[in-house]
Amino acid sequence: MSGTGTSRFRAWWAQRPPAAGAVVLATGIVSVGLSLAGYEVLSRIAFGLACAFWLGLAADFAVRLLWDRRRWLTEAGTPGALTAVAATAVLGTRFSIAGWQTVAEALLAPAVVLWPGLLVRVLGNWRGRMPGTVFLGCVATQSLAVLGATIAGAEAVTWLAHTALVLFWFGLVLYGFALARFEWRQVIIGAGDHWIVGGALAVSALAGSKLIAADSARLYLWNSDDRGVLRAATVALLVLDVAWCVVLLAAEIVWPRLRFDLRRWSTVFPLGMTAATTLSVGSAVDVSWLRTPGEVVLWIAVAAWLVVAAGTVRFYLAATSGVRSTGPR
Repeated sequence: MSGTGTSRFRAWWAQRPPAAGAVVLATGIVSVGLSLAGYEVLSRIAFGLACAFWLGLAADFAVRLLWDRRRWLTEAGTPGALTAVAATAVLGTRFSIAGWQTVAEALLAPAVVLWPGLLVRVLGNWRGRMPGTVFLGCVATQSLAVLGATIAGAEAVTWLAHTALVLFWFGLVLYGFALARFEWRQVIIGAGDHWIVGGALAVSALAGSKLIAADSARLYLWNSDDRGVLRAATVALLVLDVAWCVVLLAAEIVWPRLRFDLRRWSTVFPLGMTAATTLSVGSAVDVSWLRTPGEVVLWIAVAAWLVVAAGTVRFYLAATSGVRSTGPR
């Protein structure tokens, strides 16, 4: 890349929104879904892209924390900041599925450290009716539950599974509070992040399925009553998620929003999460026919990822062509 191109990229990158972590979140969960469906080559390609995106965002996160503290604190109070926690947890889940438990645990640590501080700051800034990003508190919390339950099942760690269960129920409480704050008109006018209202339910159902799957003969976690409650809650969450997806899709058809917006990554994430959740729930509760609808939604999510990725590239090219370089010529 030329010096001018590099300077333009830096200028454009500096303007990126705090919710840019949705790119990692969407790519990571598509990778998880592809892996669950058995498309390992495609899953690894998406996995590699998610890792590359995460490294770039993590480096930028650290730079702003150390050298632009005022801006970091300002952005840390916005709901989009919680995508850093959710994206890190989803990436950790993909590492755990791949058998890299040490790396998964290493990603769990910073996600857990960041989560309470960011959550408190974000909740403190809730004002009036809000867009779909209001549900990111639930998404971040449930993403931690998913990663914790996945590692617990792989490593037979009882306390981690019980902690993930607490996060699961707390995430549902956060969803209820977020629903009370959600601006319902966003279903009609939202630019993409309104889909998180369904995505939050999907990641909650995924957490429930991972908690069910974590139980085994070597790791006795739940009695029959506990397992029954978890199963019922998980299936109900999946049904509600699918219902929301139908409503949101119908709204997109009736009130089309064809103009590209970076917030469309927050549309890809719920689609990918719904696919991965359907496949995971089908396995956890032993309902084999869920695999077919899970794969159908998965390919819809892959198609949406490709469309939004292409739109992002075009958006970047248009943005950088209009950004004057301040670097050496």
